Amino acid sequence: MPVIDEVVSKIEDWSGRDVSIEHLSGGLTNTNYKVHVDGQPFFIRVPGEGTELLAIDRKNEYHNSRAAAQAGVAPKILHHFPEHSVMVLEFLNGKTMSKDALNGKGMPTRMAQSIKRLHSGERFLTDFNMFRLTEYYLRLCKERDIKIPDGYSARLDTVAQIEKAMSVNPLATVPCNNDLLAENYIDDGEQLWLIDYEYSGNNDPTFELGNTCQEMQFNDEQIMEVCAAYFGDATPELIARMKLNMIMSDVGWGLWAAIQQKISTIEFDFWGWALERWGRAEEKMASADFGVWMKDVRQ
Repeated sequence: MPVIDEVVSKIEDWSGRDVSIEHLSGGLTNTNYKVHVDGQPFFIRVPGEGTELLAIDRKNEYHNSRAAAQAGVAPKILHHFPEHSVMVLEFLNGKTMSKDALNGKGMPTRMAQSIKRLHSGERFLTDFNMFRLTEYYLRLCKERDIKIPDGYSARLDTVAQIEKAMSVNPLATVPCNNDLLAENYIDDGEQLWLIDYEYSGNNDPTFELGNTCQEMQFNDEQIMEVCAAYFGDATPELIARMKLNMIMSDVGWGLWAAIQQKISTIEFDFWGWALERWGRAEEKMASADFGVWMKDVRQ
């Protein structure tokens, strides 16, 4: 029996009721479903094969999803099936956002407001550090003979320098989603909800902000808007932290994409995505601005 059918059959409240299962498109790691029960919608996500290799801790995900719901920025968990790593969530009636939609006027501020609400909530179960995750992904690539972008290894010294620079005046960690792609925002007309806590953990808030700015390909004005809406000001030091974390976002998630190219059964050009991300990271590390960011972040 497919996992989705098994999960649905285990929910006693749904027994004898009119249940229909609708497969939802999208999702680069998992399979998503909208389940109607007597007309009421619910959301169920079934993990893809091999996702444990991507450093996803399902116990951490469940704990953090619950904490994010309590903070008022994520859907409530209605049922949990740890044997399948499946959660049944309330269905958010809103628009799944796109990069174009989040580039609209005022959106950077709305994003920052929702992120700050998440960051003000209960601390998450474990910590997240993109430098350590990158090291893990590199070991996995070596062990499994997974191809990585040309020039990647030659830039590892620069990555180490970024971590050293950002360690001079570290910010207190807060509960972060760490993977705020456009599609992980849902707009119900009143607020932006934040979904998908597979990579969540306590982290430097400027990684969250930089990562989502990178995903949206925000320009400097939009990056400053996010920073000011979150911190109250867009100082050179904070902008530098965000800019360096934008680089680290592509450094780490680029390797993620290379691994997915090897293990995923989803039809998607993961290798093209890995090259695109690495190209952006390398371009920024080679730019004249890089030295300025490294100086500013130490202030």
